[in-house]
This record gives sequence, C-alpha cells and structure tokens, in this order.
Amino acid sequence: MDLPEAVELLDRHLNREARAGKIEGLSLDTMRRLMHVLGDPHLSFPVIHLTGTNGKGSVARMATSLLVESGLTVGTYASPHLERINERVARNGQLIDDDDLAQAIADVVAVEQVAGVDASWFELMTAAAFRWFAEVAVDVAVVEVGLLGRFDATNVVDADVAVVTNIGLDHTDGVGDWRSAVAAEKAGIIKPRSFLVLGETDEALTPIFRAEHPRDSWLRDLDFGVDRNLAAVGGRLVDLRTPNGLVPEVFVPLYGRHQGDNAGVALAAVEAFFGRGLPDEVVTEGFAQVTLPGRFEVLGRAPLVVVDGAHNPPGAVVAAATLAEDFDVAGRRILVVGLLEGRDVGGMLEALGGPEADLVVACTPPSPRAVPAAEVADAARALGADAEAVADVGDAVDAALGVATPDDAIMIAGSLYVAGAARTWLTAR
Repeated sequence: MDLPEAVELLDRHLNREARAGKIEGLSLDTMRRLMHVLGDPHLSFPVIHLTGTNGKGSVARMATSLLVESGLTVGTYASPHLERINERVARNGQLIDDDDLAQAIADVVAVEQVAGVDASWFELMTAAAFRWFAEVAVDVAVVEVGLLGRFDATNVVDADVAVVTNIGLDHTDGVGDWRSAVAAEKAGIIKPRSFLVLGETDEALTPIFRAEHPRDSWLRDLDFGVDRNLAAVGGRLVDLRTPNGLVPEVFVPLYGRHQGDNAGVALAAVEAFFGRGLPDEVVTEGFAQVTLPGRFEVLGRAPLVVVDGAHNPPGAVVAAATLAEDFDVAGRRILVVGLLEGRDVGGMLEALGGPEADLVVACTPPSPRAVPAAEVADAARALGADAEAVADVGDAVDAALGVATPDDAIMIAGSLYVAGAARTWLTAR
C-alpha cells in the first residue's frame, strides 16, 4: 500500500479537523481500546505533552531541537499539517517517509475491527504515530495536543512533562467564564506523575492546573521566564531564566516577541524533563537550528512576503504586532486573508490589522469549512478597508504580488489551510 492509498483509508473516517465535528461527548475509550490491541506502544517511551491556545507548535519544535542537541532520539507528533501529512510525524526533526507512514497507517486501520471500535481520522493518525515511535525506539516523544486536552486522542499518554503555553479564545463560544472552562479542559493532560510547566500567567487560573496534582510545577514569570527579549536580524535575542540559572544572549531564528516567550517555555520543559539545567552550548545550538514553516515565515523580499498560520484572534493580534515591530515597512501593507466558519469574520480582520491595511485580498481556504472570499471581502469593506475577492489562494497571492512594489509588505494569514496553500504556491514559483 502506498501513501495515497493509506490516506484514502484515513479519509473514510470522521475528520473533525476538516469538518469541525462537535467536541461534546468525547471519550478516550476508543483510543484506549485501539492502543491496547496494538500493544500499548504509547507506554514504551516518555512524553513531553503540550497544549495551549497558541504557541504549542513552536514550543514543540524548540523542545525537539534542544532534546536532539542533547543527544536523544526524539519523536515529534504535531497537528495539523500545512502541505504534507508526513509533517505530523518526525524523528529527530526528519519527517517520516512515505513508505513508513503508509505502513503505520495501514497497520492501525487493520486492527480497528479487531479492537471493535469506529475510530476517527485523528485517533487513527495518532495511533499510527505512537506505533512508529515505538518501532524506531525513540528516547522521548514531544506530543502536541490536537484539541483542548482532556479528551484529545493524544491524552492516552502519561506525560512526564505537561506543558500549557497559554489560554486564549479558540474552540469556545466565549460565553460565561470561558477561560476557566478552557483551562479545565487543557489541564486534563496533567497526570499525578507529570511535571507541570505553565506558561499561562493569569493567577486566577493557576489553581485549576494545580488541582490535577502534578508532582511538581514551574510557573512562567515566577520560576522561569525571559529576562530580555529583543528584535535581532532574522529573529530574536533573548536571555532565558529557569530555576537552574540564566542562559544569556540566545538567538532564536524566529520572528516575534512571542517566540522569545515560547523559547522560555521550551527550555523550562526540557530542563524539567532532564531534572537539571542544560549546558549553555546545547541551548544556543539547539535554538539556532529551529525552523517553523508557516509561522510568520518570510518567503519573499522586495516586496516582503510573510505567511502566518494565525487562525484565532490572539494569534492574529500577535501576527499583526510582529509585522509592525520586527519589520520597517516603508510602503503599503497588503493583507491576503481566508477564514473558516466559526470565526468572527470582522473580529479576525480587525485583529489582523485589516482596517489599517492598504488592501485586503480575500480568498477561500481549501476546506469544507471555508468562508467564501466574497463574504470576507464584504466584511473588510464594512470595516473601511479597500478589498477584493479572489477565491483561489494562489490566485489571491498573485493578485497581491501583481500590485505590490518592492517597498510593500504582503501578509498571508487567517487559516492554516491558507498558509499551507500559499506556501505551496510560493515555493513552487
């Protein structure tokens, strides 16, 4: 079986990522039964488990790099993917190859009936990743939650280190005390033997995480943090502090103040895993090698072209701030944006800086949940922006490039589907 055939098998199952399946009534029973039939491969390696509204993908990449630089064999499980499904599963930063992924998926799907379950797309993909990690004998797996935490398929693991980056407005209706409700779901990845690394700084939420009784905990700005966070050519220059000491002048080759903060969380997570500090050279070399496709990734100069997967209001605000703070744009700012259903279209446009943009080119993400480009363009005009609708993502990018001068900046954002499609289009030019 080749990879397209294996993906076709996966696609016959419910895919909540693509169709926004309801999160009510979820259970880990299906995943546990599936893993048991497979021999419980997820119990054969220690896990750093990450959740959070934003930043978990960045922290996962950074933590992986630090662990690899420390000499370990590291599995990384991330979601969603931008361009290729292989992006979800990696060993020491190298994506799983097509044949291995196809075999892992086929093996898991083959035992679904034996397990007596009707698994979802994500459950099967997660099981395939854990099975492969066990087969290649990783020393540790860095596992990113797909949705919230407590009932996410990844939460069959018993985290050695549980990381919560932050709590923000996503996957919630925003009614009532939604922050506490979201925190309670994300806190579900904390097990009694877990070391908690908490990046969320709202003190009112801290008791929710401690109520899960981690064996120990480090809190941002109390136990760890970033003492200096400066813009530098090609990224950030940061001083990182943990209970084990200060590591000064660490270069992080990613744009945005938030990436300096993410670096602080990643270092704390890895030091919590080892139970000791890391040598300064491991820290500097580990961070120097970090790459993060589709997360404020610069794919063109003159004009500046940035692709960012910002898909919720907090992420959109950060993307707009990063463009303003890290780049001196002499010309116009052009926004290429596509959104998914379930978002406040006007709110997302405002967060991305749509009203201040010189031009908004609205597109339709390649997703069943896409908001039509015309609807996004209408919302932009209602905010006072000059806007046009170009449905295809590639055509929308070309439209922006066609009117841009070398001094202009083009930011492509609003959905990971848009980021992935735009990245594919731009790198093939």
